[in-house]
Amino acid sequence: MNKKALHTLEFDKIIDRLTGYAGSDKGREYCEKLCPISDIEKIKQRQKETGDALARIIRDGSVSFYGCNDPGFYLKRTSAGGSLSMAELLKISYLLKAAGRVRKYGTDTKEERRDTLSGYFDSLVPLTPLADEITRCILSEDEMADDASPGLKNARRKIGLLNEKIRSVMNSMLSNASVRDHLQEAVITVRQGRYCFPVRSEFKSQFPGMVHDQSGSGATLFIEPAAVVEINNELREAELAEMAEQEKVLASLSAEVSVNEEDIRNDFYTLSELDFIFAKGMMASDMNGMEPVLNVDGRINLRKARHPLLDPKKVVPIDVILGDEYDQLIITGPNTGGKTVSLKTVGLLTVMAQAGLHIPAGDRSELAVFNDVYADIGDEQSIEQSLSTFSSHMTNIVYIMGQVDSPQKANRQALVLFDELCAGTDPSEGAALATAILSKLHRDGIRTMATTHYPELKVYALSTDGVENASCEFSLETLSPTYRLLIGIPGKSNAFAISGKLGLPQELIDDASSRMEEGDRSFEDLISDLEEKRLSMEEDRETIRREKQAIEDLKKQTAEAGDAVSRKKDDIIKKANLEAAQILKEAKEKADEVIRNFNKYGNGHPDMAKLEKERMAIGDAMREHAKRGAVQADDPNRKKTDPKKLKIGDDVMVLSMNLKGTVHTLPDDRGNFEVMMGIMRSKVNIKDVALIEESKPSFSKGKNKRKVTATGSYNKSATMSPELMLLGMNSDEAIQALDKYLDDAVLAHLETVRIVHGKGTGVLRKAVHDYLRRQKRVSSFHLGEFGEGDSGVTIVEL
Repeated sequence: MNKKALHTLEFDKIIDRLTGYAGSDKGREYCEKLCPISDIEKIKQRQKETGDALARIIRDGSVSFYGCNDPGFYLKRTSAGGSLSMAELLKISYLLKAAGRVRKYGTDTKEERRDTLSGYFDSLVPLTPLADEITRCILSEDEMADDASPGLKNARRKIGLLNEKIRSVMNSMLSNASVRDHLQEAVITVRQGRYCFPVRSEFKSQFPGMVHDQSGSGATLFIEPAAVVEINNELREAELAEMAEQEKVLASLSAEVSVNEEDIRNDFYTLSELDFIFAKGMMASDMNGMEPVLNVDGRINLRKARHPLLDPKKVVPIDVILGDEYDQLIITGPNTGGKTVSLKTVGLLTVMAQAGLHIPAGDRSELAVFNDVYADIGDEQSIEQSLSTFSSHMTNIVYIMGQVDSPQKANRQALVLFDELCAGTDPSEGAALATAILSKLHRDGIRTMATTHYPELKVYALSTDGVENASCEFSLETLSPTYRLLIGIPGKSNAFAISGKLGLPQELIDDASSRMEEGDRSFEDLISDLEEKRLSMEEDRETIRREKQAIEDLKKQTAEAGDAVSRKKDDIIKKANLEAAQILKEAKEKADEVIRNFNKYGNGHPDMAKLEKERMAIGDAMREHAKRGAVQADDPNRKKTDPKKLKIGDDVMVLSMNLKGTVHTLPDDRGNFEVMMGIMRSKVNIKDVALIEESKPSFSKGKNKRKVTATGSYNKSATMSPELMLLGMNSDEAIQALDKYLDDAVLAHLETVRIVHGKGTGVLRKAVHDYLRRQKRVSSFHLGEFGEGDSGVTIVEL
């Protein structure tokens, strides 16, 4: 792709921005060399890599590529048998640590999360033992750890001891007054790696030792005392031994680097490639970019596209369609209205996409893959080449026409962008030239966008199939551009309106308007009329959109209100159930009290009037509760009770009270009849009851007696079984059945009953006994004797 067009479209500024996201020198080098390509499969691969990097950044955050240094020079030396310095070995360790860090970031055990970058991460070899060994032995670029090797540790220990010995001897010499008199200062100094005293030059002959240096004035000599010369020699030998040990350590580590040379080089190039890819991902994240849909059919459909170099808070998104119903777009409108920006946006997003970069546009934006992009944009006047603006532009146009008409361009897949085509010369000649150039490109099927002020080109677009007008919107109210691109509508230059706004007298504007040909004025008036109608239609469309939105909001509010009603209904039902449970509890307590009164008066003379009064009070209370709120919704699946089939003694469920009872009288003409519920008798309607099918009796082995099962029988007759089976129930179910059974047993005047709970783990037996101990109606209870069921049965005396 020609570099002139890339520079014109400011692709180099995109590259500069991309380079700023890379963290390594090699990654930045890859960014700087990035160019658009025309192989659609390779472009899709690059786009997918950018998209996967963006997805990882959004999901896991960014990753640092610090330490990704080029090891090529170091590896050449180690492969030749040389040793690396401490600084060079540290750079190798930084590279390996970066490989480990990036591999950990990119490795995911979930198979569904693998993407185009997984292979890069998998190929990284961190060589963690080697990296750890380097950082263990080398503390900084000029310091090696004492325990890098046993020999080094011993050498440094010896150096420390010798230093202490020398200082001890020299400090003892300083304590001698005669020695101090010979010194310029009572200090110990080092010259050429030897410990010395600063001795006055006049006392040189009186101070035995070796002279290593003197001051600039010559008044001071730095003399190594004879007493420490031998110790200093030993110290020097120990320091040489230390250096030798350090060289051994460096040689050993360098040999390890040489052994792993291939993995280290692979890590470097893989990290650099990932750095480059993640730079693309981070730029896409910052500019809110997306992966465009690519095609080779020359089809462009940009939705809400933004120029990536303009302030995203100020730039106005544009929609551009080209290559489907028409292959040329002629853009007209006032200066500074956004025509050139629209051209550059289409061209720049095209080359960005073909370079594998995401573009700042809306979802489902589509771009064609072109073999080349040509652009003639801006003022190309050249003083050095003695070219006028027109000549310079025409030179570019000649080059472009020669390229797209070249035999080598067999498929002619090119995008051509013209800014102010053939401007800068006689308007009539310029318009004719522009029309001829556009016609040639149109016949060749070249995708073309051109901006112009020539009205002849507006007519050309209106009268030619496959060519479409477009304009940059201009507000007549504010007399300023809105920067919106409108396809299908030719634009006005609005020169008269802008001139008037800038202060040109109205009489001059009127005079200029009268000098226009009638046809031109009619054409401009037609465009103005179309613009007014378009604005009116857009206002109507916006009004309809707002009304539709209001309807949607109202529907949403209605649905939410319905949900609130449903929740309120559930709360009411829940509250009613709780109240019903409380009513039943009170009724049961009242019934227990009545039973106790029956037992109390069983052998005496009860006050029948008092008992009848209590019975009527209970009935009245139940009817009052039923009347207030115990409303049972009709169940559409429930079978209605037939009054003719109802018989005295039938078991029924009173729905409004949620109680079971026995039919006491037959229904009258209105369907009202009396039901006995325990000791209470109440009048109900046939619509408020449901007939209960009587469960089949079960018989114990060897006995012809009916037993009460978990579902129970609602008949309180004297044929009630003296035995309750609780086998297979949990504790809660058993206690509920036992409580009901004891009520029935008391009403049936049974004196002794058998509770069959089984042996098992003893949990059910314990629960039964705990319950019986709390019951006043129970006189006593004990486990069954031999032949009565042993510990699996409890005998209860009522």
